[in-house]
Amino acid sequence: MDLKIKGKVALVTGGTHGIGRAIALALAAEGCKVAVCSRTPERVQGMGEELRQTGVEYLSLQADVMLEADIDRVMKTVTDRWGALHILVNNVGGGGRWGSDIIEETAERVWTEVYEKNVLASIRFTTRALPLMRRQKWGRVIAITSIFGRESGGRPWFCMAKSAQTSFMKAMAKKDYLIKDGLTFNSVAPGAIMIPSTGWEKTQKEKPGEMDDFIRRELPLGRLGTPEEVGSVVAFLCSDVASLVNGASIPVDGGQSKSMI
Repeated sequence: MDLKIKGKVALVTGGTHGIGRAIALALAAEGCKVAVCSRTPERVQGMGEELRQTGVEYLSLQADVMLEADIDRVMKTVTDRWGALHILVNNVGGGGRWGSDIIEETAERVWTEVYEKNVLASIRFTTRALPLMRRQKWGRVIAITSIFGRESGGRPWFCMAKSAQTSFMKAMAKKDYLIKDGLTFNSVAPGAIMIPSTGWEKTQKEKPGEMDDFIRRELPLGRLGTPEEVGSVVAFLCSDVASLVNGASIPVDGGQSKSMI
């Protein structure tokens, strides 16, 4: 299927590893011009090389999304290079394993840092992208949330942050003036995804029996998902062929989640 986004300019935050990397490569495969940002120099360099090999125009930028000055610099670099931004994927986030299972033993800073990294970063990038998208009368904003932004089950600071991102996209999707300018807003909610150097890989190595029990109990497909499976859904939502999808929160979890909506 031709997603009809060849030549569009896309920015993927946290786009050098895991789900963000898979999204960036999926958009590059569709012919987008792709910018990614990450705070880790080695990953920024490595992702730049991967994007170079795809043959698309690209930017791989070091930035800390907790710093507004870095967000401004990323946006300016993208617009100086291409003069446009059509697709924004707010992927940077995390915090699902921060803190402790004992809530009262978890410092307040964990709650605020998880909120800022997930929600405020999404707000800051999105509000800066809106004038560009409105000017060109076309835009796609995607938030990478979690099934725990749709139902309970994770640590509360993470659930709260991810549900706030989901709510943000839904509320934006109801703004008539934005939709009439050709913008859509959606969220993608991954379930358990196997990503190198993350908690799932550690659990698999250190507690294989516990991992097997979790897969048997919670995952109908009998396996964790892959970043590429999430990337494919995001690429579709960024396309012209998904123009009627607006305000949706789409789980990509192999049936793991229990929510009916």
